[in-house]
Amino acid sequence: MDTIPSSTESQPVADSAESGTNTVAPVEAAAPMIAVTIDGIDVEVPYGTTILDAARRVGLRIPTLCHHDDLCTAGVCRICVVAVEGMRTLQAACATPVTQPVKIQTNTPAVRTARRHVVDLMLANHYGDCTVCKRNNNCELQSLAKEYGVDYYRFGHPTEPKYPIDRSSPSVVRDMNKCVLCRRCVRTCSELQGVGALLVKGRSVRSRIATFGDKPLSSVVCINCGQCINRCPTGALTEQDQTDEVWAMLDDPTKHVVIQTAPSPRAAIGECFGLEAGTQVTYQLNTALKRMGFDGVFDTNHTADLTIIEEGTELIIRLYQALVQGDTDIALPQFTSCSPGWVKYLEHFYPNAVPNLSSAKSPMQMFGALLKTYYADKKGIDPKDIVVVALMPCTAKKFECNRPELCSSGFKDVDYALTTRELAKMIAESGIDLPHLPKSPFDEPFGDGTGSGNIFGATGGVMEAALRTVIEVVTGQKVENFFDHANILPVRGIEGARMAEIPITEVGQVPDLFKSLVPDWDWLKGVTLRVGIVHGSANAKRVMEDIKAGGPFSKCHFIEFMACPSGCLGGGGQPIPTDATIRAKRSQAIYQIDSDFSIRKSHENPVVLQLYREFLTDGPCGHIAHHHLHTHYSPRGKFMS
Repeated sequence: MDTIPSSTESQPVADSAESGTNTVAPVEAAAPMIAVTIDGIDVEVPYGTTILDAARRVGLRIPTLCHHDDLCTAGVCRICVVAVEGMRTLQAACATPVTQPVKIQTNTPAVRTARRHVVDLMLANHYGDCTVCKRNNNCELQSLAKEYGVDYYRFGHPTEPKYPIDRSSPSVVRDMNKCVLCRRCVRTCSELQGVGALLVKGRSVRSRIATFGDKPLSSVVCINCGQCINRCPTGALTEQDQTDEVWAMLDDPTKHVVIQTAPSPRAAIGECFGLEAGTQVTYQLNTALKRMGFDGVFDTNHTADLTIIEEGTELIIRLYQALVQGDTDIALPQFTSCSPGWVKYLEHFYPNAVPNLSSAKSPMQMFGALLKTYYADKKGIDPKDIVVVALMPCTAKKFECNRPELCSSGFKDVDYALTTRELAKMIAESGIDLPHLPKSPFDEPFGDGTGSGNIFGATGGVMEAALRTVIEVVTGQKVENFFDHANILPVRGIEGARMAEIPITEVGQVPDLFKSLVPDWDWLKGVTLRVGIVHGSANAKRVMEDIKAGGPFSKCHFIEFMACPSGCLGGGGQPIPTDATIRAKRSQAIYQIDSDFSIRKSHENPVVLQLYREFLTDGPCGHIAHHHLHTHYSPRGKFMS
């Protein structure tokens, strides 16, 4: 029997979403090892290793504030100073490389005093009351003040705010009175995300973090991804909190309030309650939500599966028109449209490529549309009385649910998008001990989703879910015949951008669901399906430039883009802190859940098949589906009024 060979990967455009490098570096000789002594402990480290990393190798912790493992070195806060033998002044451990044998001390009286004074000086410019700050008990400045015995304001303390709070964005709130000028947000926005909405203005004591022209955040090119929030060490950047509005809806007896939960928050919310990253509390969370008063608790995985069918059908239509009908105007490669940060990035930075976006709504918006039509009809509830809340890993979802084009039922598809952090706060307010709750199922008429829907949260997950369906639908065989346990490993990984090729060596019969679209699959026999996977919008920029230049990614048929590092698992609304290790643990959790599911393919989801029988009766990408499940996007450009 002919089989589809394991796909081959191209070289990644970047080493990782965090790397910021353009290409894979050539192989170089190993760096020489340097002997150093840190607090009396001898260790050998590669030439050029920072003192901070050298200390970590021997289990010594040096405090940091401006440093973040996802970002380049800045060395501006000086909280990590250490004493280096032979150097007159204290050195910043995060920015000082080891280039020769040396002795280092991290805990001398001079070091401790310097660190305390650094914290004192930061507090002298830091306006705010910790007890009413959203980052209370999860603030790095607060923790350092406690660690270094800062029990009063040695150099004074502001009693009045210096800057107005910017609440203009639907996603991000900026309070520069709490800024410590660590520049993490600037580095995140410019290097990690490639957007540049934030910058440093002024020099020396006049330095401040600002936007272009000091405009409100809503009036500059911001993609609302919230990555700046996840790396801000204080409460200077937070999400637009909607918890009070949701509580008001829950307390209103005239409203039928339902919530859909996405897989990424379910893999992360336990961190807010002291659990290890990646601990799954999906069914305990269902219990918590029902106790809080939600009238229905549903799994967004269902519309992730629906997205695969609709987006996949759209791709089939585009390929048929291009390959069989010879239409040279078809926009290929097709881009995924699940990530609202990515969609807004494309609208701003590559508006001419907006036609390449799939017209399919994101799973969150699809579910909202179904809840206010299909579900409302089944329950006999007026859609105006249904309030749809979505638990999402993403601050950009707050922007997305307020897009005017997303209201196919006559009402907003989704009324409120809560981040993982916001819902964790609401659960704590309710006095609910999430980790120790009994488990509850998702509510009918939807119930559980599938494994494919679950892996949407990881980079490469949308592509893997799509390929599981495409391979089975086109070849007529089980995907397990080609990839062990249906795990399509070539599309998994941490590279910021990667490609895979899937040769189609045989085809089967067209399933009933797709018979209205194409007469047969013969035109796909012998075709090599080329796909791309990209996460982090800085990497998206590199791929878009590659496409413009006619590079390897321009030959792809389908590309999955996610705005955030590691995809939704690293979303801007996820628990703080974040780093590559934490995101990897969350990823392992959702892949394990996928592996444990009895149904692991979108086209086998019985709820989705029932939707096509009962509601979307003219099939995928039909008129009804287009009205409720698809939308359009608008070129915005880089200049805003």
